[in-house]
Amino acid sequence: MPFSASDSIFLLVKNGAQVLAPLSDSAKLDVRLLISHVINKPLSYLLTWPDKQLSLQEFQQFVTLFEQRRAGKPIAYILGYKEFWSLKFQVAPSTLIPRPDTEVLVETVLNNHTDPMLHCLDLGTGTGAIALALASERENWQIDAVDFQNEAVALAKSNAQHLGLSRVKIFQSDWFSNVTNEKRFDLIVSNPPYIDELDEHLAQGDVRFEPKSALVAEDQGFADIEHIIKNSIAFLNDNAFLYFEHGFKQAKKIHELFLQNGFSEIETVKDYNGNERVTYACYKSHQ
Repeated sequence: MPFSASDSIFLLVKNGAQVLAPLSDSAKLDVRLLISHVINKPLSYLLTWPDKQLSLQEFQQFVTLFEQRRAGKPIAYILGYKEFWSLKFQVAPSTLIPRPDTEVLVETVLNNHTDPMLHCLDLGTGTGAIALALASERENWQIDAVDFQNEAVALAKSNAQHLGLSRVKIFQSDWFSNVTNEKRFDLIVSNPPYIDELDEHLAQGDVRFEPKSALVAEDQGFADIEHIIKNSIAFLNDNAFLYFEHGFKQAKKIHELFLQNGFSEIETVKDYNGNERVTYACYKSHQ
């Protein structure tokens, strides 16, 4: 074991980060988050009091959690939460862990739509991250959020309540299956499954622990995206927009799918690493 119960916080972080470095791009932060969690102090406390020691009970709890991380379990699943858009979201193995790349989708929507009142639908909401982030910025938007998994719906509802955003309507639906036929939206957003089932990355890193149903789609990752594009038309207002987060090599194909289904004004936005990550388009019913 790389630790001793007499180690200071500084040594725990230093030694733990060395052990985690081969499997985590944020090894030092991972260790700090685990320590912060077990001692119930903010991260700033660790930097202010690096010579402090954990109590024996805290140390034992830290070692238990550290070994889970060492085995590859995502830090968010160990802690039970993840920050997204400066909001604290409860997470569980039934949902994807919110990622910084998805903030690009939220940011793009907010930049493009400053109307004080819009109707928005989030398809495949998971933890509720996209819908609730939008709701936190646009208090008068009417936002619906759906997910196929009942566990995800329950978790998203819990996050909505915890964040004081219970006005977001969250319910179970297999894409549009339980969305009222008469409903029309100005915006539909989605981070759907888009990974090819043969993709080697499914056996690497945090993704190994996440639900495959939220990651993998047939037809080389395009099946759900194509289904949403085709079926969204019946639920979009005139001049409404459909947004996707997608894989970094998928923008061209999504562009083609949009064109084939009568969409226009198609744009792609890159993520913080310079990869094509978000593609959106407008549907004009009079075209």
